[in-house]
Amino acid sequence: MTPVVATRSGRVRGAAGNGVSVFRGIPYAQPPVGSLRFAAPVPHDAWDGVRDALEFDSPPPQPDRITSTDEWLTANVWTPSTHPPVASLAQSTEATRLPVMVWIHGGRFTSGSGAEPEYDGSHLAARGAVVVTINYRVGVEGFMLIDGAPPNRGLLDQIAGLRWVNENIASFGGDPANVTVFGESAGAASVALLMCAPPAVGLLHRGIAESVPAVMFGVDLAGDIAGMVARRVGRGPTLADLAAVPAPDLVLAATEVEASAPGHEDRWGYGRAVRGAIFGPVVDGTVVPASPWQAMAAGAARGVDLLVGHNRDEYNIVIAGAGGPQSVTEAASERALRTLPPRPSAAKEYRAAHPGADHAELYQLVCSDFVYRMPTLHLAQAHTASGGRTYLYEFCWDATPIGAAHTVEIPAVFGTLGSPYGAQLYGTPPPAKAVALSDDMGRAWQSFAQNGDPGWPQYDATGQLTRVFGAESTVARYPEQVSQAIWAGYEFEPFPLQVSD
Repeated sequence: MTPVVATRSGRVRGAAGNGVSVFRGIPYAQPPVGSLRFAAPVPHDAWDGVRDALEFDSPPPQPDRITSTDEWLTANVWTPSTHPPVASLAQSTEATRLPVMVWIHGGRFTSGSGAEPEYDGSHLAARGAVVVTINYRVGVEGFMLIDGAPPNRGLLDQIAGLRWVNENIASFGGDPANVTVFGESAGAASVALLMCAPPAVGLLHRGIAESVPAVMFGVDLAGDIAGMVARRVGRGPTLADLAAVPAPDLVLAATEVEASAPGHEDRWGYGRAVRGAIFGPVVDGTVVPASPWQAMAAGAARGVDLLVGHNRDEYNIVIAGAGGPQSVTEAASERALRTLPPRPSAAKEYRAAHPGADHAELYQLVCSDFVYRMPTLHLAQAHTASGGRTYLYEFCWDATPIGAAHTVEIPAVFGTLGSPYGAQLYGTPPPAKAVALSDDMGRAWQSFAQNGDPGWPQYDATGQLTRVFGAESTVARYPEQVSQAIWAGYEFEPFPLQVSD
């Protein structure tokens, strides 16, 4: 039977198969074009009749992606056929509603889409959840600082997506009073920011943050980058100058600026270079009152349960993209060890703790700590210290071409080991232990969304109990004790502009 659901904007027709009903490309906000270019999102207009929700819509403008329509701000919904959606909001009852899991994709706030095959929500939905993935504006459209336009437009899109979930998800069998937002990398940073964002209060009840990066940009740095991008198209970084510039032209300009970034390290800083992105959220006083580490420490998300963790070999993904360990010079390793950690003895401590590591391995360790591992740990510590319920994990499955690197856990969480990216990492067919690992993680994520308990003890400052996912998963004291000690007390502040004119 073809599923049809009534949303507040109109009815949508999905598809059913393999025990799951799926609705693709449902708009949750008006296309941000024309007079809405660079504006905050507004609710989508209503439509008559039944709208087909059978195909994913275009991703927002970004490098190497064709945007064929203006419907960038869309949601995709998976719901188990054993718990079918209803024809109208009035037919939904609280007693039959399932937990909702809303995925925020990563991509350095520059790229990505909720339609990637590894984000297919079928397996998680079959476990007993309504799974939603969304698109949000990235790059220039979503995060470039433009005078006259609201900052953090991509985060505003995410909040609009959560508001759509709150208003419509009951029709799909989901519980708007039990919404877990989960994401990875830029998506994980988004989760942390949404947990603390005043406009998102009441729209989410739990958060799962996979590999939280050091990602905030100071307003001065964001403005400097915006000016450089705008000059590439012969304009200034203002709404009046940029509103009529075609999106592909601005994507190309931003891509060229990112490629030229190594030449601007004197202005943009070494830390930003190691992080790699040229766009990210800024503290705007409204959506982002403070960095998520500061906000959580002050108790802004105390009432929102948090499951958070990182992968052991995070920075391997960057090293692999640059040509592999052989591309890392001893000088680059020495600079990272000398510059990134907050205390002079760090290089000696890293070497003592990893006596067999060569310079490429030490480079991976310190960059992983700076960009992902310690920001993630510090978020867990901040949330716990303020009285929040926190669960910590580390992902250590390293039988992949890039080890336990950034993004490797995603197919395991979603149960998409057979997706193109999953097969690249885990092989075809995946080994039995990888399948068991995926089952373990999917069950934990769904359980946390269901009732706030992933199946291992809460994290606290004394025991630091951590779920370690690997070929033989276990619960142990947080494994990265040396890194934790080196980075203790470090503040992950927004990246600043190094010099001023």
